[in-house]
Amino acid sequence: LKNPPSTPRPKNLSAPSSSPSVSPSPSFASTALFCSLLSLLSLLGITGNLYTLVLLLRRSRVRRRRGAGLACCLTRIPVLSLALADLLYLFTAPFIVYDSLASGWAFGELGCRLLLSLDLLTMHASIFTLTAMSMDRFRAVAHPLRTSSSSSSNLLRVTLAWGLAVALSLPMMITLHLEDGEDGEGQLCVPAWDEQSSKAYLSVLFCTSILGPGLAIGGLYATLGRLYWVSQTQPAWANGTGAACTPRAPKPKVLLLILGIVLAFWACFLPFWIWQLLPLYQPDMLRTIPVGTQVTVNRILTGLTYGNSCVNPFFYTLLTGKTRQFK
Repeated sequence: LKNPPSTPRPKNLSAPSSSPSVSPSPSFASTALFCSLLSLLSLLGITGNLYTLVLLLRRSRVRRRRGAGLACCLTRIPVLSLALADLLYLFTAPFIVYDSLASGWAFGELGCRLLLSLDLLTMHASIFTLTAMSMDRFRAVAHPLRTSSSSSSNLLRVTLAWGLAVALSLPMMITLHLEDGEDGEGQLCVPAWDEQSSKAYLSVLFCTSILGPGLAIGGLYATLGRLYWVSQTQPAWANGTGAACTPRAPKPKVLLLILGIVLAFWACFLPFWIWQLLPLYQPDMLRTIPVGTQVTVNRILTGLTYGNSCVNPFFYTLLTGKTRQFK
């Protein structure tokens, strides 16, 4: 976040206070290309996620007319949560585009606190929801008689996911403030903490958004893969417990759809996080990279995170047809 107004590096959460105060400005052509691509990604992503929401509401309305009741709407809460998180994230794109073209932050302190902490909020809400969905699938497969996914439990898990996301993004929201640029041109939106505090906080966020959920989901899918293999190769009576107590075979299509969303998230956000942590853990390496190259890399990785919200509606649309398997 803390970048000279003449060198816009959007979505940089960890730029150290030792960033050069005078840096070569990126070319107008480079800035125009970045802004155009980001605008296109935002438009495509917003359209796709709105389509997902409309599809969800339409199918829920049809099922309610058939007497399914309110429960038919609540079973789709996880997919609704993912689409809303994507929409909130995509709505920040126009502000990033404007900030890349302008000199300094132009949206006031409230905008500083809300817009830049919204990244962390939506990112965590998405991965926590995906983790909850993966755990739900695991319980349904491994313990079909002891556990079930009710409409109320779906709502509770999603509410908990958003609550944890808000809690983790609060420190960023509280500490963000405006400072005058070192060259006297405009203001900067920066967090009010030292380098060690920034390192600790961002390391925690990396663990909560990438490392922790990654290990949890990886372990769940490895176990589900083993259960699927056993269900296809071992008869139900082979373990001597009877079919009633045997874990049922996973639904490959549902598992692959959720896994696809998870892998897309990691592919788009892991490079971004490595770039954020680089100046904190390898500052000497970063100093060897020309500032212009840093700007280009940061813009590419920023676009990649927005690209994730464009790909997701494809998975969501397919997943909405399978939501009855989450009951």
